[in-house]
Amino acid sequence: MTNAMLVTGGTIETVEIARGPFRAVLMNLGAALHILEAPDRNGDSANVVLGYKDLEEYRGHPRFYGAVAGRYANRIGGARFSLDGRTFTLPKNNGENNLHSGPLGLDQSFWEVTHRDAHSVTYSTLSPDGTNGFPGNLHVDVAYVLEEDGLAITFTATTDSATVVNLTHHAYFNLAGEASGGDVLGHWLQIPASRTTPTDPSMVPTGAFADVAGGPFDFRKAKPIGRDIGQQDTQLIQGKGYDHNFVLDAPAGRIRRVATAFDPATGRVLEVHSDQPGVQFYTGNHLAGGAAGTSGVSYPSRGGFCLEPQNFPDAPNKPNFPSARLNPGQKYTHAMAFRFRTAADEGEAFPA
Repeated sequence: MTNAMLVTGGTIETVEIARGPFRAVLMNLGAALHILEAPDRNGDSANVVLGYKDLEEYRGHPRFYGAVAGRYANRIGGARFSLDGRTFTLPKNNGENNLHSGPLGLDQSFWEVTHRDAHSVTYSTLSPDGTNGFPGNLHVDVAYVLEEDGLAITFTATTDSATVVNLTHHAYFNLAGEASGGDVLGHWLQIPASRTTPTDPSMVPTGAFADVAGGPFDFRKAKPIGRDIGQQDTQLIQGKGYDHNFVLDAPAGRIRRVATAFDPATGRVLEVHSDQPGVQFYTGNHLAGGAAGTSGVSYPSRGGFCLEPQNFPDAPNKPNFPSARLNPGQKYTHAMAFRFRTAADEGEAFPA
């Protein structure tokens, strides 16, 4: 899973925003979140997102640390889709499939700062018609706003030709702190989802839905991430851990909580909110062996987890999934947030 090209030229520049105990550092490459500091139960703040120490490492690497993933986040099977009778062929950068839109996607684009104040920044970019095979000139904005309890993120996009769009944020979290050096298997997680979209061996959804009840994908009641990750389950074996879309029980179209994570050691609780129909849960199964992280420590396998709210993977090829189509004159929007609090234990983190 490697990109075929590195983005060249351009100067990577950062912007810092702060509010109360929260501080964020963002980059114009990929409109990426480089650092996000949040307090623990003692009031001590630490960076809780993974990234690279050397900003130049963000060029061309497949981990998508903190980046905007798109035009179409996640996988498109066979690296192609049809729209209005025309087939569009995309780069194959994940076996025979397209992942996060291929090389030089939005994660490898240089974005322009179009608004900035003490606690917010908005980035904008144009993905030209034909980029990685996608139709339409796509104008994309992403606004980051530090609020009293965390970071709100809003994506908007418009097109001049019918296309498909699915934008999400690809932050990796370790609530014990990015510099902790450990894995996240001891973190607790709860996802209000009764079903998943199971995948074929190439990690593309089959189009079916699977009930989670009683199995390793049942996070309706909070449990440690590592409790069931080693089960001899076909889906876990294919993904080398969790890397799956959860179908949220609450309807899409309004912002609601889509996941809660808790680190018992620090007391940090992360609540992810979104208006999208699904959330991809990924346990950083391929993190080992990378370049030095933000604090200078290389991350181990499963050293961070992603909770990526989004439309379902391969929706352009699955008519029974929510539509990803965007027409001229329409506006795509995705509102999401990473909100924080602290708790003494899992009972307080996940109140009944």
